[in-house]
Amino acid sequence: MGLFSPYKRHANKFNYIPRYFDPAKEQREQRRAELRGERSDDTSEYMPGKYIRTQREARAAKREGDKTRQGGSIWKPILGAALILLFVAMLFPRLVGAFSKAKQAHATQQMEYKPREATSALDQSGISDVEWQAQPITIVPNDYTE
Repeated sequence: MGLFSPYKRHANKFNYIPRYFDPAKEQREQRRAELRGERSDDTSEYMPGKYIRTQREARAAKREGDKTRQGGSIWKPILGAALILLFVAMLFPRLVGAFSKAKQAHATQQMEYKPREATSALDQSGISDVEWQAQPITIVPNDYTE
């Protein structure tokens, strides 16, 4: 019985035997197809790595196409930034002016506002909700006796 060892004594083996593969039958079919004129050249046959090569070549061609188009792509961000700066330069003064006018209008409203004096301590009809909430609470002791 062997003990556990991190070192392998031999390499892993790949022992695949195809079940339905008959090399003699494959050669017969290939010869018959050549005699009938169906297959004159074996270039359509699969070669190991064929699809990997075609994918690699397609990626390389795409990269070459991208490199030729990259020359004009640097101007797009520059043009976009220039348009944004132009928009901000034209719009910013108008926004600042509108906000300053609104602030001045609010300040003049605050100066014109004069709170009304209540005619009596119990009359609350001329006071707005905000003023009513801002008034102090008067606590009255309960002297009620039965």
